[in-house]
Amino acid sequence: MTAIDVLIKRNQALGNVVPGDRSSPQPSLHVSILTCMDARVRVFELFGLIQGESHVLRNAGGVVTDDVIRSLALSQRKLGTREVMIVQHTNCGLSLVTEDDFKDELEAATGLRPTWSVEAFRDVEDSVRTSMRRVRRSDFLPHTENVRGFVYDVKTGELTEVE
Repeated sequence: MTAIDVLIKRNQALGNVVPGDRSSPQPSLHVSILTCMDARVRVFELFGLIQGESHVLRNAGGVVTDDVIRSLALSQRKLGTREVMIVQHTNCGLSLVTEDDFKDELEAATGLRPTWSVEAFRDVEDSVRTSMRRVRRSDFLPHTENVRGFVYDVKTGELTEVE
C-alpha cells in the first residue's frame, strides 16, 4: 500500500466531519497565511483554523517568491483578503543547504542548472524580514499595510513575532 493509498483510506474513514463554511472561496477572516511545507508545521491546529477562514500558502521555507506574489495577488484582488501572515520555523531544511551547492547538485544530476532561486538562508528571522519586505514592496498587492511575520519553534510550539 502506498502513502497515497493510506491517505485516501483516512479520508474515506473521516467522512464529512470537518467543521467550517465551504460556501465561498473568500476566506471569512480575510487573511492569507504563508508557511513552510514542513510537515511539523500544522497550520490549522496551530491557529485553531476551521475550513473557510484563511488562505494557506505553503512552499519550501515559507518564503515569498514570485509564485507566492501571484497567489497573494489573486487572494487579495479577487477573493478579498487584506492581511498577510508569514510563518517560518526553527530547524528548517532550507537553512541546511546553500544556493550554489544545491544548484550544483541538481546540475550534476540532470545536466540542467535551475533558473529559480533556492531561497536558502542561515538566519530564520532575517528570512522572515526579507519575505515581509517583498510583500510590502509588491506593486501587485493592494493590501500591504498589515503584513506580519513570525517564527514558529517546532520543538516548543512557541510563536515569536519578528519586527
